[in-house]
Amino acid sequence: MRKVIFALPIAALLAACGQGSSGGSGGGSGQIKIVGSSTVYPFVKAVAEDFMRANSGTSVIVESTGTGAGMKLFCSGVGTQFPDVSNASRQIKKSEYDACVAAGAKNVIEVPIGIDGLTLIESNSGPAMNLTQADIYKALAANPFGKGANTAQTWRDVNPSLPALKIRVLGPPPTSGSRDSLAELILTPGCESDPAMKALKKSNEDKHKDVCTKIREDGLFVEAGENDNLMVQKVSADVGTLGVLGYSYLEQNANSVRPVRINNALPTEATIADLSYPGARKLFIYLKGEHMQAKPLLRDFVAAFARMWGKGGALERRGLVPFAGAEAEAAATQARELKPLDPSTLK
Repeated sequence: MRKVIFALPIAALLAACGQGSSGGSGGGSGQIKIVGSSTVYPFVKAVAEDFMRANSGTSVIVESTGTGAGMKLFCSGVGTQFPDVSNASRQIKKSEYDACVAAGAKNVIEVPIGIDGLTLIESNSGPAMNLTQADIYKALAANPFGKGANTAQTWRDVNPSLPALKIRVLGPPPTSGSRDSLAELILTPGCESDPAMKALKKSNEDKHKDVCTKIREDGLFVEAGENDNLMVQKVSADVGTLGVLGYSYLEQNANSVRPVRINNALPTEATIADLSYPGARKLFIYLKGEHMQAKPLLRDFVAAFARMWGKGGALERRGLVPFAGAEAEAAATQARELKPLDPSTLK
């Protein structure tokens, strides 16, 4: 499900309609178009609303498409019909960067905005679960450790110390950055609890990826779309069902759902900030240098974002975990300098 803010003053609407695809930025010079991660959406939405209040006559359109779908739109070209900004709950992939360059967006700018924790949630009404990354992998993998189709039906089937509750997990679709984070931060470490899987990565990286990250498709893992609020409602109402979503949504719904311990750790601002929680991950926004040249307003928008993401700021109150120390300084510097991304750092 897509969530969209439309805030188009008449002048901006006319300007957007009057420009063709040959322009150098998405929409008129007073309009910013943003797509991407559902996890980052509430933070960008807050910045957009504050920015429009402070800058009369500007409009910011924010659409929650998921990280992968947002990157596809963002990297489709340069011009009025393409987004200016893409939000992401993981770093841009090398293949996505290459698509941007091929479409004319040769100066992709990455700005880290803070930290989030990919969390498993459960209903407050059910028994409290305490899982390891290996438990989660054994429950969700299509082909656990490459030994055949997953036949586990209950959590006790994957670990005798766990309750005999039926495995049912609501999670993000393949287009979501949260799905990539689930694979990278939870499933792969769980898979590599078997030394043979670490060895497989060295000998056959493609097979390792398939075995370690492909999720079962027999109905026990349910792709729940990009509507995280709806997922919270479903998990809250269905005792035993788990959900996968960002920490900020957990904080906002603590009266109905709670986090599942992973490796005996709970997601808190402290465990996410120091990256000791297994699901901790950085969040980003991406911009096009080509659009910034034609639309200086984008630099002002990033500056507004940076003013809100620090310790004690408006975004922390909404669940974003701020950077600290050297990472906070680096993020602030990049928000000022907006240097293009070095593609050699990408995977």
